[in-house]
Amino acid sequence: MRLHRGPGLFLFLFLCVLGASYALASRMGYLDRLQERYFPSTREAVRLSPGDFPAGVAAPVADVASVPLRPVLIGFSPRGASAGLLVATGGATTLDNPVPPPGAAQGLLKTAYALDARAVLFAKEEDLRHALSIGAENGGVDMATLSVDRLAAWAPLLRDAAPRTLLLVGRSRGQEALAAVGVPDLASLRGRRLGVYPYGSSHYFALWLLSRVGLRITDVRWVELPTTLDAGRALREGRADAVVGLWGDVELAARDRGGAVLATTADAPHRWPRCWSPGGLRRPLPGCRAAGAAGAPGRGAERVEGPDGGGPDAGGGGAVPGRPH
Repeated sequence: MRLHRGPGLFLFLFLCVLGASYALASRMGYLDRLQERYFPSTREAVRLSPGDFPAGVAAPVADVASVPLRPVLIGFSPRGASAGLLVATGGATTLDNPVPPPGAAQGLLKTAYALDARAVLFAKEEDLRHALSIGAENGGVDMATLSVDRLAAWAPLLRDAAPRTLLLVGRSRGQEALAAVGVPDLASLRGRRLGVYPYGSSHYFALWLLSRVGLRITDVRWVELPTTLDAGRALREGRADAVVGLWGDVELAARDRGGAVLATTADAPHRWPRCWSPGGLRRPLPGCRAAGAAGAPGRGAERVEGPDGGGPDAGGGGAVPGRPH
């Protein structure tokens, strides 16, 4: 029987060659060139804004792409090292009311770097930890200023968030203190009531002070406070013989009852640095450095220095130390 070759075979071969040519042209970029030349209107337009070109800073492509289309939320607790952050953002807000009031001053991040950032105040450091762990997209914050001991203590709880320490904001100059009434020195704390907020850096400071005078944890009677800001009230009301809290709060409370401040974090400022732990956003850094340098460094406001800034506040990015030294 004789085999007859019809036109279908040639059509099949033609389609195979056409498909192979299309695949080769697509891989080598010829199709994109033809599209740019004959159909330029079909390409997606790219829109740029002033925020894509911040003055004096060039962010990596990955960090620019990760900048959200909403204000960057920076959580902090009331500390002296947060003064530069307030200058950079123009003031503080809360998660319940993150919108600044009408007529509020704009911070340096907005005026000089075209970046909308807001400082969010947290009275409890435990609330700050929770906000950092869930992120701003879920009702939390994008980044936070924390004491190094808190970041080390919260490492297991923040495992999923995986925060990175990016900037050393400042070191304590005595902003946290231990004040007592009827206790002449630290060694006399044995058997006394010591009030402290167990989830803040004040607790770490209290443990360090006890170790310095040779006291064990069981040698004092611990009084758990709801927040660090409640330390002065507890001392005034007689709920504790000694408290650890913010210097301005506990010093005034002790003075009202004839007591005194026995120790402050100025005795070991290297153990209570404040660090900035963001979630991959680097663009606010130059603005916060400039804001920190704009204010005079002192007891209530520390400078924000770069890695080569020198001085006691110098610091840079790096891994979180396993132990807060």
